[in-house]
Amino acid sequence: MEHNLGQGNVPPPGSIDKSRVLNVKPLRTLVPVFPSPSNPSSSSNPQGGAPFVCVSPSGPFPSGVAPFYPFFISPESQRLSEQNAQTAQTPAPQRVGPISAAVPINSFRTPNGDVGSSRKNSRTRGQLTDEDAYAEVQDVDAEDGTGEGRRTKQKKPRGRRPGGTAVVDLDQVANDILNSINPIVFDVLKQPDGSRDAVTYTLMIYEVMRRKLGQVEETSRDIAGAKRPDLKAGNIMMTKGIRANSKKRIGGVPGVEIGDIFFFRFELCLVGLHSPSMAGIDYIGSKTSQEEEPLAVSIVSSGGYEDNAEDGDVLIYSGQGGANREKGASDQKLERGNLALEKSLHRGNDVRVIKGLRDEAHPTGKVYVYDGLYKIQDSWVEKAKSGFNVFKYKLARLPGQPAAYMIWKSIQQWTDKTVTRTGVILPDLTSGAENLPVCLVNDVDNEKGPAYFTYSPSVKNLKPTAPLESSGGCSCTGGCQAINHNCPCIQKNGGYLQYSANGMLADLKSVIYECGPSCQCPPNCRNRISQGGLKFRLEVFKTKDKGWGLRSWDPIRAGTFICEYAGEVIDNAKVDEFSSENEDDYIFDSTRIYPQLEIFPADTEAPKIPSPLYISAKNEGNVARFMNHSCSPNVLWRPVIRENKNESDLHIAFYAIRHIPPMMELTYDYGTVLPLKGGQKKKKCFCGSAKCRGYFC
Repeated sequence: MEHNLGQGNVPPPGSIDKSRVLNVKPLRTLVPVFPSPSNPSSSSNPQGGAPFVCVSPSGPFPSGVAPFYPFFISPESQRLSEQNAQTAQTPAPQRVGPISAAVPINSFRTPNGDVGSSRKNSRTRGQLTDEDAYAEVQDVDAEDGTGEGRRTKQKKPRGRRPGGTAVVDLDQVANDILNSINPIVFDVLKQPDGSRDAVTYTLMIYEVMRRKLGQVEETSRDIAGAKRPDLKAGNIMMTKGIRANSKKRIGGVPGVEIGDIFFFRFELCLVGLHSPSMAGIDYIGSKTSQEEEPLAVSIVSSGGYEDNAEDGDVLIYSGQGGANREKGASDQKLERGNLALEKSLHRGNDVRVIKGLRDEAHPTGKVYVYDGLYKIQDSWVEKAKSGFNVFKYKLARLPGQPAAYMIWKSIQQWTDKTVTRTGVILPDLTSGAENLPVCLVNDVDNEKGPAYFTYSPSVKNLKPTAPLESSGGCSCTGGCQAINHNCPCIQKNGGYLQYSANGMLADLKSVIYECGPSCQCPPNCRNRISQGGLKFRLEVFKTKDKGWGLRSWDPIRAGTFICEYAGEVIDNAKVDEFSSENEDDYIFDSTRIYPQLEIFPADTEAPKIPSPLYISAKNEGNVARFMNHSCSPNVLWRPVIRENKNESDLHIAFYAIRHIPPMMELTYDYGTVLPLKGGQKKKKCFCGSAKCRGYFC
């Protein structure tokens, strides 16, 4: 392309011959040209050549340089553009002047807009902590030392996809979920200071939205091209201000308890525990008498670098930076997060520590454990394995805090058999009836175990009834697929698979239809989750004031199937008989009123099932018979109907309401019989929750 370089050489409007653009190449392939100066002797360049000058395409231009197509904007075009902007109904943003500096392509801002919270540059692609099945993810740098991860954002197609499948509006799906929430929840979230309710509501809304978006997205397109529903749900909630503890603070976070677990980095952002969604150090500016200095408020130690957390009360934490993917490794600098940690060492402020541990159930994922408050005791510089200098910080856990990370470490020692689990009465209460052993433990008193019963992993119906409707089941010989809209089992569930790729309950349907004896799909079909037996290492343990209880060695994600209620199906007459004898502690009664999820008003009553179901686990049952009542439960139940053309195949399955840390008791709401029957006695509740009703019946 030829140009006559000269000051004021601007062609009139419409005079540019676009056909003369003969060869267009990417900018990265162009080579700078150094024109010969008119007066070489006056050049300051010692090589005698002209200095290389770089200017913005929009100017201003030095002498001898003029704009060229397609960056040329004539005065007439500029004038017309300004007139159109002034006459438009919606005022358009006005460009004040030429762009003075280029914005880095890989610039990244944390979800809440806070500036200055970064750590180390990842040597690999961002760690996936979400569903393993989702392959198309944003391109980000985990714990990026520059604070500048890269996000690849693709526009959502409109209309219909190739093949005629309608494109689902995920934003509308999210809005429908938000519109179904109890208005009281938003009043709680608007409070300036967070609370346990605010944190709980925020995480529950996030989980419901994340799982629903994943379910809808997977159904509308092939799973290999699915987006990240965890990021989509998090961004929607951040945009709409549905979160807790939006203001950064030093010290504890209201409503977040030590030992709480999270499966997504976005959850840490939403509850105000750690603001950056990728960076490992979060900090704020603190004004002193002289200047503003950064102070660290929280760190995430996810095990990706040379951190040392073997001692549960001491953490050796590596600084940020020093491993730039494009420029190569280098010595770390005392800036950003490193400087914030150094300032916190001298100021002595508390720092929240979140430890990222490997998720044994999903090896590519992590579980983030809030381990409480630490103080920085020392800092130094040492050579890393890369051969470059890195900053090291020694943090000590404040005494008197509840155990968190040490619980995980103890469980690992029990698993490795390096330490013996104290108080074990039976190593396997099930006598091999389950695919995982369930130990019986008492470290409270000398009681040797519960009253004798026969362990049975499933429900027994001695008088099965005919199904309400005949069903031949599905013919999905390779397993039910989310995109197979012709599958009768999927159709009964409203057109969706009820379980995600990782087995989480994806929807809040009152009744779940699973594949059963009439279906041709294999036992590992995604629509048979409740039929695969126990997935967690459970233990029956003696409580201090509630008899025997149930808990898990493993962390349990919200929406995960835990177990079914096993026992013998009985008729209503026997229910009345047991009630009169005060022996109804082990009876599951589906006719009771069961508050399930208080944030969704439509889900305040017991799920509707085809016919009343009464299950007695007094003489025969499984681990579910040991789950105690709570007025603030972490487990809910759903009726599961398995496709069977010969008889009614109804089961009661239990799912986690929220993330449940290891060794936390599993509880559900026993419900209330209304109206109260004559002679029926109320039972005192010992759940100890802030919302305890004082009794149940």
